[in-house]
Amino acid sequence: MRLRRAGARVCAFAALLSLTSLSTAQAHGPTAPPHQLYRIGDLPLEGGEAIRDFAISYVTHGTLNADKSNAILMVTAIGGNHHRIDFLIGPGKALDTDKYFIIATDAIGNGLTTSPSNSASQHGTAFPHFSIRDMVASQKLLLDHLGITHLVAVAGASMGGMQALQWGVSHPDLMDALVAITPMARTAPWSIAVNAATRKALMLDPAFKGGAYETQPELGWRLRADILQVLATRTPDALRGIAPHALDILPWMRSQEEAVLKTGFDANDWIAQTWAYDRHDVGQTPGYGGDHLKALAAIKARTLIITGGDLDLYNPVAEAREAGAYIPDASVVAIPSVQGHTAGSAAKAADVDFMNAAVRPFLESVATTRRR
Repeated sequence: MRLRRAGARVCAFAALLSLTSLSTAQAHGPTAPPHQLYRIGDLPLEGGEAIRDFAISYVTHGTLNADKSNAILMVTAIGGNHHRIDFLIGPGKALDTDKYFIIATDAIGNGLTTSPSNSASQHGTAFPHFSIRDMVASQKLLLDHLGITHLVAVAGASMGGMQALQWGVSHPDLMDALVAITPMARTAPWSIAVNAATRKALMLDPAFKGGAYETQPELGWRLRADILQVLATRTPDALRGIAPHALDILPWMRSQEEAVLKTGFDANDWIAQTWAYDRHDVGQTPGYGGDHLKALAAIKARTLIITGGDLDLYNPVAEAREAGAYIPDASVVAIPSVQGHTAGSAAKAADVDFMNAAVRPFLESVATTRRR
């Protein structure tokens, strides 16, 4: 029942993401592929606990070919869902559904895959801590279930880009390519500070009640929107474009708050995902002794890293550039945009056009090399 309610929430959530900065998804309409759940059972976590009765949510686009060699795994951003990079998915787009079979997954803690908000036995604050590597592990189990042993690529934005790099470290022989938009190989202090501020915004709202809230903490969500949607994922130049008359930014901020409230995203889910986000470091993958540069150097897949212009106030651009410098076969391109972290979304048509124009020939080149 909880998973069904979560499925209903995502329709409203996806419909309104186009009003927010982290994800710009479309509504899950009648022509969209249906949600699917793979019920795994108990999912062991790298911290030693387990998520009980775990199910991973996903949708698929396109057709899997006979030898199951045309699959691309899409992994989603923090607070986002399987619609996160829809702007790259479809006939003629970079992730061309006439060529590829796209498996678009939902991350642990997003309210569709098993999360604090929809777990019957580990609800709310009883939900165990999980990591980005645990997200990757759950996705690997889904691929095993589907009988897919090799991927054309793993692609994602923001936390999806972080998962993509983790895939390259954890399973270096499993994919030909990685497409990581606004990623980090290990979470920067700045990003952790932003997430901590968003958690405090929610937790200091009296309605939060230590995580045992009866309704979502509205005041906390409004402040969280100001921190994340307004300040952390945009730039001063982006806001200047939004509000040529400076005080016009105030009603626009209010509109961002309203949009976030209408998504119905759950406070405990957000807190749980930020916990995983903050502790991410590919160097902590077994075998690398905490050395993230050694881990990056072990990636075998051809890698395309796309940054949000030259300034990203959520995932600093320097982190993405460092990853690109140590991955053996990587290229780093910057979206010519002032939108910051939001550039890696569908917020601006020009940014979308640039990303499609960068990713499409990259994947075509990967396919050509593979055929040789």
